[in-house]
Amino acid sequence: MVAGVKWFFSNKWCVFFLGLTVALLATTLEVVRGRNTNYFDYQDSTRMFWEGISPYNLEYAQANSIYFLYSPVFSVIFAPIFYLPWWLGPFVWNIGNYCLFTLAIKTLPEQLKKYRQWIFLFLLSVVLQTVFCYQHNIIVCYIYIFAFTLLERNKGFWAVLLIMISATTKVYGAAELAILFCYPKVWRNFGYAILCGAALILLPAVNTAFDNVFVLYQEMFDMIASHHNDSDFIGILFARPLKPFLLPNYRLVQVVVFALMAVAFFWRYKRWKDFRFRVQALAALTGFMILFSDCPETHTYIIALPFYAMAFWLQPRRTWIDWTLFWLLVVNFCILPTDVLCPAWLHEYIHKTFWLDVYTFFFCWLRVVWWAIGPSGTVQTVPNEK
Repeated sequence: MVAGVKWFFSNKWCVFFLGLTVALLATTLEVVRGRNTNYFDYQDSTRMFWEGISPYNLEYAQANSIYFLYSPVFSVIFAPIFYLPWWLGPFVWNIGNYCLFTLAIKTLPEQLKKYRQWIFLFLLSVVLQTVFCYQHNIIVCYIYIFAFTLLERNKGFWAVLLIMISATTKVYGAAELAILFCYPKVWRNFGYAILCGAALILLPAVNTAFDNVFVLYQEMFDMIASHHNDSDFIGILFARPLKPFLLPNYRLVQVVVFALMAVAFFWRYKRWKDFRFRVQALAALTGFMILFSDCPETHTYIIALPFYAMAFWLQPRRTWIDWTLFWLLVVNFCILPTDVLCPAWLHEYIHKTFWLDVYTFFFCWLRVVWWAIGPSGTVQTVPNEK
């Protein structure tokens, strides 16, 4: 029996269809019960956009009990799904995102080929959590992965186009532009970013119901600036006992940590040609982006976890500390937040009492930063795939 279980989880098609089955069941359950809240948000805001009504106001937030924090570009891209029958759209969204995520892992560079299955298996539970909630974070995640793979294959334009699609729908995606410094023709790629960004920003002008689409962008930025919540989000700024010191000064903390990372990144410029360093840099960047955000949720970590997993498996020597942190991640992000594996009240109690999930990821992030900028012996040169 043990051999059968091992064979099942080592077979990529078995694991894929297991996840696909769960995604189909979860989507069906939510459609029947009418509880696909995030999808309703995408649907209602897109309808309002095409009717010439701005979703970036307090009336919308109060009516839907949620702020719409995506750009007008999102409403244009989402339109083909919006116009599908009400029952079909959620399936296209969830199953499409699940399959694209799977494809992103499958197409990882050759240096990661023997680890693809283990990375996918590690992330499967987190992916299904985002699918169950109709989250947009999975899109940011697989765009990051696709763009990284395209850069490794010297497909700069297509990588930058994907990054800018992500950046112009939700700001998380823009951070990946920093990794362009590690690749040839850096200024050409930044030029692509400017051109693609300008074209995408102007894309909502296809809806002639608005006299000036830039008014929508201003309303969006005002909405984001006024977006407040009394809840404790799942990030280091909110973790006890650090919250009284970090949260009141969160902008300063973010700027200082980011500045230190930038200094370390440029200090180690000789490692930019190292495949492992590029993975570690992306793991550190995405980890910072989520961990030090002022509004992260458990689902948001799907953006950072793939690059941590890549950095982990690429390490030539994994110590007992690395394995301990890895399994703590599995427990805190893959098992405890999954209702069928752990009661919601128990997960909430463990998180609110000990903040193990946040501190575990924080130490994993520190470990990745050390791998990237520590002594040269911690990094081995792996040739870039061209």
